[in-house]
Amino acid sequence: MAFQHNIDKNRCKGCGLCLSVCPKNVLEISTKVNEKGYFPAFQARPEDCIHCTMCCIMCPDVAITITEVEESNA
Repeated sequence: MAFQHNIDKNRCKGCGLCLSVCPKNVLEISTKVNEKGYFPAFQARPEDCIHCTMCCIMCPDVAITITEVEESNA
């Protein structure tokens, strides 16, 4: 199984708590403003993500999810 990391950019207020707990330094704060006027987090290095869910647990706005997805055998 594979995993998909998703950050709801319009829920994220860019507090940076997820950045502080990521063991692989995958996340960064965007330079683009979301619809609420915040600079949201984003996955700058998705290939380094180990899907530990620390960012999901730390996010006070529940803006980050990691879901299991089926791999296609194409």
